[in-house]
Amino acid sequence: MKNLAVVLLALFFCLISTAAAPQRNMSPPPSSMDHDNPTAQDQRPAVLKSVDLVQVQREADALARTAQTIPVDVANVRKGMLPKDVIEKLKQIEKLSKQLRTQLNP
Repeated sequence: MKNLAVVLLALFFCLISTAAAPQRNMSPPPSSMDHDNPTAQDQRPAVLKSVDLVQVQREADALARTAQTIPVDVANVRKGMLPKDVIEKLKQIEKLSKQLRTQLNP
């Protein structure tokens, strides 16, 4: 049972570390070549118009904060200690991730 918990924690750590890795700064997209429609640049995709971006940002921040605590918990597992709230943290990460996916990809 302990081995399963360690494997699950390691798997989640790997997933979280790749998802929480800093993104490279990307240059902005080129300007629109649609000269007949001057507002084409200002239009957001329909998906983002119906999303509360402030709420999405809050959830993303909460996800990042929770994910940052997992490496310490995994280090404690390697020392033979299983923090009592680590499973709850992983469940919270899954829940927030699912909410973000649903909001950004309806």
